This record gives sequence, structure tokens and C-alpha cells, in this order.
Amino acid sequence: MLITFEGGEGTGKSTQVKLLAERLRQDGKDVITAREPGGTPEGEALRNLLVSGDTGRWSAKAEALLNYAARDSHLRHVIRPALAKGQHVLCDRFMDSTRAYQAYAGGCPFELIDHLEKSIVADTRPALTLIFDLDPKLGLARASNRGTDAEDRFERKGLGFHQKLREGFLTIAKAEPQRCKLIDASQSIEAVSAKIWQVVNG
Repeated sequence: MLITFEGGEGTGKSTQVKLLAERLRQDGKDVITAREPGGTPEGEALRNLLVSGDTGRWSAKAEALLNYAARDSHLRHVIRPALAKGQHVLCDRFMDSTRAYQAYAGGCPFELIDHLEKSIVADTRPALTLIFDLDPKLGLARASNRGTDAEDRFERKGLGFHQKLREGFLTIAKAEPQRCKLIDASQSIEAVSAKIWQVVNG
């Protein structure tokens, strides 16, 4: 099973990926964790290009293409082999982030996103997607408290961008309610973890 974790900046996805992985392992499941962009040496190199530097260094189209180059590598070398071995894959961001960041918030044509998704993701779609919802002001404040993290290119795009981003994720969740489950990320880490466990076992 492929489970993806989606949402804006500072929503606590990475923490919850680790917590769910630990709990599933305690339950006897074979689990690997991954992140996007990244997951392979090639993907991590592309990640660095995407998440650092000037906010205007790439157009939304270029960002989508870079994300999908990284995703293609990740799917071929990590995700599909793991699924073929019967492992559960928990991925911090996946295809919905590209749709939300580059199309809904960034203005990339949806036609390009649709084509890339159909061509590269194809049938390897998540069985479950957890979308972490949080007021962007709170999320950006949390993100700024992470310390010396230089991966802040998207955080610096401004509140308007992040409000569109939130609306994009909510639209995605509404469009695919069977796959996508909204998680209130304003709650405590423990409360969010409990809700995720309830959803996963539902």
C-alpha cells in the first residue's frame, strides 16, 4: 500500500510519517518511508534545485517538470520495487503536492500536470492520501521556527501563494473523497497521530 502525506508548509507531515511508520512496524507491517522531491540520489539533487535559492528562479512549469523528473526516478527505483515486495510505502509528498503547488498556487496549466501524472504516476496511485489542513499563517510561523533549514524557497513565496495552496489541497480532497482524507493539523501531535491511526484502520 502507498500512503501519501500532503499539505502546506509547517503542517507536521514529516513528524506524522515517522509516527505512523513506527506504529505500523509495531503492528508487524513491513514499512519504508520516503519523501518527495527526493528519495533517490538523482531526486535529492533535483530537490536542492527546487527548494533553495531565489523564489523566482523557476517558473511553475519548470518546477512541475523538475518534480516529475525526481518522481520518475523515485517510482522506478524505490516505490514500485517496494510495493512489488509487499512493503507499505509512506511518502512525505507525492503527486498532489505538484498539483497544489505548481497548478493551483503557481499557475502551471492543469493540462501539463494531468499529462505528467498520467504518464509517470500511471497506475501507481496512492491507496490513501492524508491531507493536512492548517491556516497558512500558523503553518508558516511553525515552519519559520524549524531553525537553520535552508529549504525555504516556497515558504518565502508569500501568504497569498500559501492561501491558494491551501485552497488547492482542499479542492483535491473534495474531488477524491475516497482516497483523500482531511486531517486537522492544528491539533496536538498526539491528537493528529490518533486521528491518522483511526483513518488508516478505517
